[in-house]
Amino acid sequence: MSQKYKPTFIAWRFYLILAVICMAATGLAWRVFDLSIVDQSFLRHQGDERVLRQVSIPAFRGMIVDRQHFPLAVSTMVYSIWVNPKEFHTEKQSLNELAELTKLKSKEIVALVSRYKQKNKEFVYLKRSLSPALAKSIKALHIPGVYLQQEYKRYYPEGEAAAHVIGFTNIDDQGQEGLELGYNAWLSGEPGKKWVIKDRLGRVISDVQTIASEQPGRELILSIDRRLQYLAYRELLKGVTENQAQSGSVVILDIKTGEVLAMANYPSFNPNNRPVHLTEGYRNRAVTDTFEPGSTIKAFTVASALESGKFQMDSIIDTSPGWMKVGRNIVRDNRDHGPLSLTQVLQVSSNMGASKMVLSLPPNQLWSLLHRIGFGEETGIGFPGEQSGVLVKHEPWGAFTLATLSFGYGMSATTLQLAKAYAVLGNGGVKLPVSLLRVEKTPTGEKVLEKEIANKMLLLLESVVNKGGSGTAAFIPGYRVAGKTGTTRMVGEDGYLDHHHSSSFVGIAPLTQPRLVVAVVIHDPQGKQYYGGEVSGPVFKKIMEGTLRVLGLPPDAPLNNTLAQS
Repeated sequence: MSQKYKPTFIAWRFYLILAVICMAATGLAWRVFDLSIVDQSFLRHQGDERVLRQVSIPAFRGMIVDRQHFPLAVSTMVYSIWVNPKEFHTEKQSLNELAELTKLKSKEIVALVSRYKQKNKEFVYLKRSLSPALAKSIKALHIPGVYLQQEYKRYYPEGEAAAHVIGFTNIDDQGQEGLELGYNAWLSGEPGKKWVIKDRLGRVISDVQTIASEQPGRELILSIDRRLQYLAYRELLKGVTENQAQSGSVVILDIKTGEVLAMANYPSFNPNNRPVHLTEGYRNRAVTDTFEPGSTIKAFTVASALESGKFQMDSIIDTSPGWMKVGRNIVRDNRDHGPLSLTQVLQVSSNMGASKMVLSLPPNQLWSLLHRIGFGEETGIGFPGEQSGVLVKHEPWGAFTLATLSFGYGMSATTLQLAKAYAVLGNGGVKLPVSLLRVEKTPTGEKVLEKEIANKMLLLLESVVNKGGSGTAAFIPGYRVAGKTGTTRMVGEDGYLDHHHSSSFVGIAPLTQPRLVVAVVIHDPQGKQYYGGEVSGPVFKKIMEGTLRVLGLPPDAPLNNTLAQS
């Protein structure tokens, strides 16, 4: 009888392992079939994850242009150099060439790459905002791990002259100061997005698909005239330098439209050299710095007196003996002027005359006019950091507080506010909103002073510039000019400072058909003179004279008129 075969334990284990292998092979075969035939999207997704990348397409920032469309801020294409520390390696010669092109030291590059490599990073900027030619030279070195990235950088053709108005952007092309900051959303545009294929070294092989096209920023058209802007900056620089002053500001306003034709400050800066740290030197002093306007307010003191009906053009105020006690304090003139008409009060800039008028009127009479004209509130120009100044309504009014308000103390204003206030006088008592953007249609104004009173004030202020007035340095042959000087002591931590003044002059021309206001404020002149008429008056004259010429405004006085004949 034949004996039946019985597998041994070893044979049984062999078949078990064989079965497991067959099952695994079958499973792998099924998985291959599933991925390649049934579920292809998985492998495709995994492959895309390794080579397909979504990148941003930089948007072109909108231009800032002046009223004649001359560029004041434009974007130019630049390149940034970045490094993948994990891939970076080069010979000493190539490293030295890279260092020379980027203006870095070789050891700085090596240290930077090593530091980020230790942190397991794959991206670090080496140098940003390089010119296309320089970027091309760096690319030609063929250093592994060094790549280019296209970006944009702002360029400011007017440089220092318009720096405080235009402002500047940071290295990422975002506004940091001035109108670049105030209108950043308008100018920025929207970056685009696209899919690209990159190789294992991170280099773009081809574009696959544009997801969203970039939307360029919009153009910003300013009211500024670059010719007048340069003129204002040049004459202000000269005035500050000659008078050994600390700083100064100038504003030129179009009376009929409320447009700011120029706004300049000194000291200034070059916005093309992007600052590392922001300092006070970058602020627009014409709208951010306040000061006590001093005797320039006397124009509105006289206007409020006329508005009350208690005073007329031929009214006489006795200022003898040149001083008076108000409460516990003294109000004084520089000398005893005796009886003065309203014209003479402005001509000699009498504190006594201004105080006596205001103290004889209802306490809120002057405050009400100053408030209606716009002191103590922002101009609405929309400039970042604009200050509203201070105009306090006291209840009750102290006699000395009211007296000092009549000659511009106890309140504060910006250069722009001062120019806007005088524009009301030039515009027949109508207050217009001021604008740094070009006005296409003259806005509706607000009547804040009777036209008859405004016109009378122009005649009174004209006498300040003519013979016998404190503003003769602002006289312009061939043109009728009205204006007022102002001189105030500057304030320190412990009160008013000796030998430190703010000197100002605000004027209107041509008077036959008022068109322009120029306000000049110079802080802390340390030269021989410090009075507004002597320090700011000549600067006003140069700027107003040049502006009238540039705009082609015809003379409205005899061409042979002289100061002596006025």
